[in-house]
Amino acid sequence: MKEVKETDDDGNATERYSQHGAMCWRLKRGSVEVLLVTSRDTGRWVIPKGWPCKSLPAPQSAAKEAWEEAGVEGDVSTEPLGTYTYPKRRTPLPPLPCLVTVFPLHVSRLAEKFPERKQRKRKWFSAKKAARLVDEPELREILANVQGKSDLLAKISQKA
Repeated sequence: MKEVKETDDDGNATERYSQHGAMCWRLKRGSVEVLLVTSRDTGRWVIPKGWPCKSLPAPQSAAKEAWEEAGVEGDVSTEPLGTYTYPKRRTPLPPLPCLVTVFPLHVSRLAEKFPERKQRKRKWFSAKKAARLVDEPELREILANVQGKSDLLAKISQKA
């Protein structure tokens, strides 16, 4: 776990733990669709994400999480779409504040067999609907902003 120290608007120090996430996307009839997975603890809709892998750069770490959690293969961008925060639930311990850097991953293939296939569901949604389904406001904004930006996503993915 990599700790990120920041200060809030009042100058108070805050600690957040760094994670990497993948916004897995495809084009369907000219519109961006986003693949969401269910969380293992509550079953809410989330993007694949997890702790940094020390041996991998951040984008590849996000792609590894997408493979493990959703069976996704594809091209991940080196340019993040943004970040969001959320409290990682750790019952019975208190939540851990996390900062997730989100990398777009253009999906080329979904595998039938992948490590967490028995622990999660996966489903494609329009970017707009995906934005409504996630709990985190900053992630909601990232997803809502990709609708209609398929050309930008494609350009980013070509750089990967």
